Amino acid sequence: MRLVQVSDIHFGGENREAVEAAIGRIAEAAPDLVVVAGDLTLDGKASEFDAAAAWLARLPWPRLVVPGNHDTPFFGPGELLERFTRPWRRFSDRFGEPDGAVWRAPGVTLASLNTARAAQARWNWSKGAVSRGQVRRVTEALCAAPVGDLRVVVCHHPLMEILGGPMTARVRGGVDAANRFVEAGADLILSGHIHLPFVTAIPFGDGKTQAVGSGTLSLRERGAAPGFNLIDIEPGCVRVTALAYERGRFEVWRTWACDRR
Repeated sequence: MRLVQVSDIHFGGENREAVEAAIGRIAEAAPDLVVVAGDLTLDGKASEFDAAAAWLARLPWPRLVVPGNHDTPFFGPGELLERFTRPWRRFSDRFGEPDGAVWRAPGVTLASLNTARAAQARWNWSKGAVSRGQVRRVTEALCAAPVGDLRVVVCHHPLMEILGGPMTARVRGGVDAANRFVEAGADLILSGHIHLPFVTAIPFGDGKTQAVGSGTLSLRERGAAPGFNLIDIEPGCVRVTALAYERGRFEVWRTWACDRR
């Protein structure tokens, strides 16, 4: 089984060369699923969503897509009204429900949640949050997975802060959610947001739940060239390969190998 993990394409501020080259490289990888971990747009504009939808239509099927904090309208009176009344309409019109999607294939179960919020009781609305209802829904999906399945959670914000990361996520309820997902047997928690690839163990349970972040395909680089992840699922191991777009092609930037339970 192979997954492709992309995030933070930020149409409206995308790296056009990298975005175009990614189509061929992802097709070459022949993934069983393409996971898009949020921030498809820069400012949540309809034109940016249209560009994102057109790009995704050129990628292999099936796909699982979750929104990020940039994927709701930002500017202007009409935009702000929609942000407060129907914040995910533009996303859902093109990609389906923004929260709670589940994907299953033999040997793998994925459950997703929307960690972005249209507004919050704090100044920085770009940070994440997880509700009790979301935790309950995801843990139920994980616990319902067949014995032996790789259990994967997909969201936009890293649930816990990444040591040495270029920015914070400060997800309200994130640490508790991570702990609960580990208890439910999660093997991987896939995210985006910080624009830098990483793999790090969640420090709960047996320490074998891995947080996996993908980089960006935008011009908003934070320490790594534009890129995305290949995730290869083997019987006893999960291999993550971060690809970076340099000198006109995607090259291996870093690899990780993690033991499975």
